[in-house]
Amino acid sequence: MATLRELKVRIGSVSSTQKTTSAMKMISSAKMHKATQQLQRLSPYRTMVQSVLSHLLLTDVEFVSPLMNVREVRGAAIVVYGSDDGLCGAFNINILKQLLAHINERREQWGSGVKLTVIPIGKKIVKALTKFGAELGVEVEPVDYMNTRSTADQLHRFTEQLRAGFVDSRFDRVEVIYMKFFSTSRQRLQCETLLPISAETLAQEASRAEANAPCLFEPDANSIFNSVLPLYLRATMQDVFTHSAASEQATRVMAMQTASDNAAELLESLNLEYNKLRQAGITTELLDIVGGQVER
Repeated sequence: MATLRELKVRIGSVSSTQKTTSAMKMISSAKMHKATQQLQRLSPYRTMVQSVLSHLLLTDVEFVSPLMNVREVRGAAIVVYGSDDGLCGAFNINILKQLLAHINERREQWGSGVKLTVIPIGKKIVKALTKFGAELGVEVEPVDYMNTRSTADQLHRFTEQLRAGFVDSRFDRVEVIYMKFFSTSRQRLQCETLLPISAETLAQEASRAEANAPCLFEPDANSIFNSVLPLYLRATMQDVFTHSAASEQATRVMAMQTASDNAAELLESLNLEYNKLRQAGITTELLDIVGGQVER
């Protein structure tokens, strides 16, 4: 049975842990709100790019772009967004499970001879794939300048690297796996095709545009289309990156909340045990005092 001193030490340790998890929850919450604000700031830019593309697609011009070329898939890149830090629950584990399932699905679809290149973003994902990538039969290519804290310029450089790989036919398809943010308690794994850019997706955006909006295109619609499409790709990648960052922090907020709640329950239990033991000690001392007086 624990002594009063041992219980006091355990209570102090649990109390310190609870304060730490509460502080980490506040920090993660602030980072999450920062990421969600960035998503809101990105929305007008992406909406404008989509609007331009939509109005272009409403014309009778037949558009041709190397970013929309659909080829037989012999080599594909899968970009996977994870986290640099831990203490975010099952965030990275769920992403890795989705990646494994996606690899198996693509091999069944494209054949076992397809060359799959996995590009992990985030130290935890990089570490896991570097260790097990060979067993999965995929090439793992970490990007040294990319992490979950990368700047917009670094992300733009990475997007251009992927675009060049697709245009040069190194990759016939580029896909991205990430966690999409909906709310603090709700994130969803997403697997999207980044390249080639789907004509159907752009057509859906075009259907939302105002058909009667008069537009003049200068120098010509096709030139503008090929200038704006890379901006659409860049905006999409920025959106994915920010959703992943927000989801990571949201998962960490929930993990720290759970840890804090568990610490509070344990603290309550230890305090109860401490008080019972202390009361038992006081009762024993009183009985000893009363017994001594009776003997006199």
